[in-house]
Amino acid sequence: MKLNDEIVEQVTELLGRKPRGLRAVEVVNDTGKPSVIRVASVVDYKPFPTLFWLIDRTLCYRIDQLEASGLIKVFQDQVDEDVTLRNSMLRDHSNHIKLRDDYLTADERSHLLRTGYFEVLENRGIGGISNPARIRCLHSWYAAHMVEKNTIGLLLDRHLQDRTSG
Repeated sequence: MKLNDEIVEQVTELLGRKPRGLRAVEVVNDTGKPSVIRVASVVDYKPFPTLFWLIDRTLCYRIDQLEASGLIKVFQDQVDEDVTLRNSMLRDHSNHIKLRDDYLTADERSHLLRTGYFEVLENRGIGGISNPARIRCLHSWYAAHMVEKNTIGLLLDRHLQDRTSG
């Protein structure tokens, strides 16, 4: 979705503050309101590894509740016990790093290389996490999943589906 004053105003209202480094609205909800935004990987001349942000208030609240109930630990235990899930997460992180790299402008890349910060982005996956075997934030995973499917997002989809159908 092309950015304009109205879109920036909607994002500002949903975030509760003016967005820093806003590049695009990647996903809108059923009513056409922004759900996931993409931000620059360099904000205020510093690396900013979290590419996608979930800003849909209803979805954020649902995920807040799930995190508070211990769902990250449940998913982490599943990943720790299943080499296939773990390998899938590693691929998700690699794909995300490549996607983020594809969005870098030439000026951003040059700045990161010149300042020695490039490896910060090169070594951080979904949500800016440095340990690719850990799940830190379901919001980050789900925002990325809404743009490009990933392992933890699929687990969360199943969990949400089970809760609404059960």
